[in-house]
Amino acid sequence: MTRRAVVIGATGQIGRAAVGALARDGWEVTAVSRGGGRDEDWPAEVRVARADREDGTALAAAVGDGCEVLVDMVAYGAAHARQLTGLADRVGSAVVMSSVSVYEDDKGRNFDTQDEPDGFPEYPVGITEDQRTVQPGEQSYSTRKAALERELLGAGERLPTTLLRAGAIHGPHCRTPRELWFVKRNLDGRTRRVLAYGGRSRFHPASVHNIAELIRLAAARPGTRVLNAVDPDAPTVAEIARAIDAVMGVEREDVLVDGPPPALGVGDTPWSVPVPIVCDMGAAERELGYRAVVRYAETLPATVDWIERNLAGRDWREAYPKMAKSYGDLFDYAAEDAWFTA
Repeated sequence: MTRRAVVIGATGQIGRAAVGALARDGWEVTAVSRGGGRDEDWPAEVRVARADREDGTALAAAVGDGCEVLVDMVAYGAAHARQLTGLADRVGSAVVMSSVSVYEDDKGRNFDTQDEPDGFPEYPVGITEDQRTVQPGEQSYSTRKAALERELLGAGERLPTTLLRAGAIHGPHCRTPRELWFVKRNLDGRTRRVLAYGGRSRFHPASVHNIAELIRLAAARPGTRVLNAVDPDAPTVAEIARAIDAVMGVEREDVLVDGPPPALGVGDTPWSVPVPIVCDMGAAERELGYRAVVRYAETLPATVDWIERNLAGRDWREAYPKMAKSYGDLFDYAAEDAWFTA
């Protein structure tokens, strides 16, 4: 029996891997994106469709007469959730991407309060899906994801939905690759790098391949549930640095600083957090029979190669404008050199 899957946001970072995983598992896949593009690694049988995520009429046309599963990579907020539930009469179930940023600690601290005094959340090491979450709203990325979750979970059996709370997503085609912080420094010949918090920061990564495997399993086992979506390991920032060095064939010195970054622009990597953000994957293992298909270090050669090719002959801000907007100047070498001198 033919099983049909429609993937929204198919040419994004996760979408590319998810379309491939579903197609190889025997699904008839329609890959929906704004440009209507095709990934070179997809099987030839994958169909493509052009539709803007905000255009409900175009999305409904892409779904057509119906599908067994609708996979949405780019949904945010209650309005997008209602857009999906409005298709419930033609959709068997849904798999929708959320984020670990919806979690808050027992004092009400979360990703939105992290820049406030004493505002960084302190989660259990091994956050489970039962951890409390932020209040839904339209104020931020986190509150919009929480609103998305609440609306879809409220649909219940009308549209059984698996929500996947992803960690620090990594892999080719990423518009904000955290690995850039190390890759560019190595390419620029920087022999020393400063790592705040003693290089012990842990921000749980999530490979696109492991997320795609969760999507594949959830598509075959419809249900209303929330699951974490992270890798089997959560390396420290110092371990990530050494792994990237190994891929690039270089040796660099890590200067470890206890506590926060010692100066503006010094030692603050995209992974630098004062306390661990580490998730538990037990629920996915129990409910879906999930087993990770890759580990973090195994994926690095492809990630590093992608970053290097994107940087070739270009300023990093041009290659990664979203990264520059989100993090500011990641490569203030003058500030680093001044700190070393001082």
